[in-house]
Amino acid sequence: MIGDRWSRTFSLALIGVASFSSLLPIVLAVMNALKTTVEIGASPLALPSRLHWENFSSAWRNAQLGPSLLHSAEVASLTIFMVCVTATPCAYVLARQKGKFWRFITFYFMATITVPVQLYLYPLYFIFAKLGLVNSIPAVALIYTAMFSPFAIFLLRTYALAIPVALEEAAQVDGARPWQTFWYVILPMMRPGLLTVAIIVGLNAWNEFVIAVTFLQNDSNVTAIVRFYNLTGQYSTDWGEMLAAAVTIVLPIVVIFVLLQRQFIDGMTSGAVKS
Repeated sequence: MIGDRWSRTFSLALIGVASFSSLLPIVLAVMNALKTTVEIGASPLALPSRLHWENFSSAWRNAQLGPSLLHSAEVASLTIFMVCVTATPCAYVLARQKGKFWRFITFYFMATITVPVQLYLYPLYFIFAKLGLVNSIPAVALIYTAMFSPFAIFLLRTYALAIPVALEEAAQVDGARPWQTFWYVILPMMRPGLLTVAIIVGLNAWNEFVIAVTFLQNDSNVTAIVRFYNLTGQYSTDWGEMLAAAVTIVLPIVVIFVLLQRQFIDGMTSGAVKS
């Protein structure tokens, strides 16, 4: 009885520490977004003497967050769509096919996850410049698709492995063609995994900076994260305005994740049934 009570107390303490550690940066960002640069420099942990809501309006105006947030949403949406369309059938094939060739393909996708983006940044920019694809949002979404697809394939592969082969055999007996079996049997059972992939890929595409700042150089199509970087001055920076912009950029992602957190957790756990 005493051991159970101690274990419960220890678990609650760990949850409290984890919650505090995860919420502290967000609370500090919101709190300092409502202060002046002088107040932030004097005491970043203190409460603001007065709420400076003008930091948000100034950040929205100077960083042009309205159009840039739309561009970020466009890039993230295109990336999610292309990753889900390409990774889902690929994951299904890798889950069902056996043999050395398919193991090599699986290893290849695993190896591409470890390759840093800086390694192929220059040759990729050279090719895209020759093709006239610089300053193109769909082109950037295509790069993100190549970057995030290996992870999505491995995650969705676990869902395909968890689907009994007997369901496919039953569909074949009923006269279903391979594409019908995939569309009506396999795909509906992989929906939790697709939602998990969409959340993770969308979050990464929304926050990605290196590719965005390299391939989107026109002010008419830059993303919010690049606009946030441009708020940094050469000699001085308005930290209140910059933190207000950071809070504005992060807020949509936080809201979406809070609304979909149950589906995200269910998707992660259900995909771990079989590997």
